[in-house]
Amino acid sequence: MKVAVSAEGNTLESRVDMRFGRAKHFIVVDIETGDYEAVDNEQILNIPQGAGIQAAQTVAQLGVENVISGHIGPNAFRTLNAAGVGIFLAGEDTVAETIERFKRGELENVGEPDVEGHWV
Repeated sequence: MKVAVSAEGNTLESRVDMRFGRAKHFIVVDIETGDYEAVDNEQILNIPQGAGIQAAQTVAQLGVENVISGHIGPNAFRTLNAAGVGIFLAGEDTVAETIERFKRGELENVGEPDVEGHWV
């Protein structure tokens, strides 16, 4: 199973980025093997509008089954939900710590956005 985590950096030791659409990176982790790939989100990070939708489309195209972020806005939520991607919220831990919490079932699977659009 592949999971994408919004991250401030490009390693497993990076902190979870509390923003989804404007996260600096997405760390895509294969839960079974532990392999990971960092995906730069810079092009989407700097657009004036639609960052949540475009970031959601990007991670859905990466073939992830779940997304983990600090917060999720309504546009990103709808886009991920339509793509069949599960959405989980996490705190400001490292990506590695967050993945371990996900494996133990400690993260909240959300059924709605937890912030309004254009949240900074």
